Parts: sequence; structure tokens; C-alpha cells
Amino acid sequence: MDRPVLPLLGAPRAERADAVRNRRQLLTTARELLAEQGIDKLTMDGLAERAGLGKGTVYRRFGTRAGIFQALIEDDDSAFQEQLLSGPPPLGPGAPPLERLIAYGRARAGFLIEHREIVRAAIDGRQPVPAGTEGNLSRMHIRMLLGQIPLGAADLDVLAVQLTAALEAPLMLYMSSADLAGNNPHAQERTEDGWEDLVRRICRP
Repeated sequence: MDRPVLPLLGAPRAERADAVRNRRQLLTTARELLAEQGIDKLTMDGLAERAGLGKGTVYRRFGTRAGIFQALIEDDDSAFQEQLLSGPPPLGPGAPPLERLIAYGRARAGFLIEHREIVRAAIDGRQPVPAGTEGNLSRMHIRMLLGQIPLGAADLDVLAVQLTAALEAPLMLYMSSADLAGNNPHAQERTEDGWEDLVRRICRP
């Protein structure tokens, strides 16, 4: 099996046309406010006012302020997922699983660093494990690729969780602002190289 099994591909629950329209309007407005005012200034009430929608609509849609940023990440993530499904190898199908695993981590690290401020804002402190949901796409994709690599008696489920933890939102918490200041290209390069080194060591015959 060469294609990742992602929940995004399942039959989504149908939304009413007005709900879809409101969601798109809210996300577009949120991006405008971020560009104009920055992340710290974006609030639920401010978003509702700017979008011309009721506060109840915004709260029902996102639940919390962190929910706004989670929705923004999910929106951008759809294009990233499409690269996994049908993009060129090694990120997309067609390359050996080890090469795909390395390429995935490199691409994902770049995506997270590019979206680092939104990723941090999307973490809801009231959730006991912010990055550990059952539908975690990274963990599912990593687990699929690990299953195609001969790793002997390794516990692939646990290993997938550990690799996901090394790559996803916690990465943004462990990297300091100084590491990423000014879109430091070396921070991204070192992070990607570190992922490749980790994966090659784990998958070494």
C-alpha cells in the first residue's frame, strides 16, 4: 500500500451551504486580521465584528480562540496532505518507504516552522495532550511507512507515536524564538537534517 490512509479522505459530514460560507468567510477574515494586527490581537469578538457575523456563530464554529488557529492550520494542511496522496516522490507515492519517511519529516518540519506562530496559538492548554488526538495524520502516515520497512520486532505503534512527538507541535515548543527569529534558514535546515539522522538511525539494519 503506497498511499497514506488519511481521515480527510473519508466521507465528510455534509455541512449546510450557509455553514460552509460562514466558515470560509471567517477563515478569510482571520487571515486578514493576522496580516494587519498580528496573532496577539486576534480575538473571537474581533473576528465576529470584522466578519459581520454574530458572536454565537464564531463561538459555535471554533469553540475557543485556539480553535480559530486550529481551523487555519487544518485549512492549510489540506494542500500538504494532497502532496502525500498524489504529489511527486519521495514525498508522494512511488519512492521506497525509508525515503518517503525522511522526505515527510523534512517537509513537515518546514511546514510547521513556516506556520510556527499559528501552531503555537492553536495549542489549547485545557487539552491534556494537545497533539495526541486519535486522528493524528502524522502518526498514521508515519505508522504506515514504518510498516513497510523491515524493523524486526520493533513495536511500530509506539515507535510511530515517538516519532510523531519528535516532529509535530512539540517541536515548536522546544525551539526558542531566537532559533527561529527572522526565518532563520539554518534552523529549518538543522531540524530537517536532525529528522533524517534520527530516522536513519532507527531504521538502520
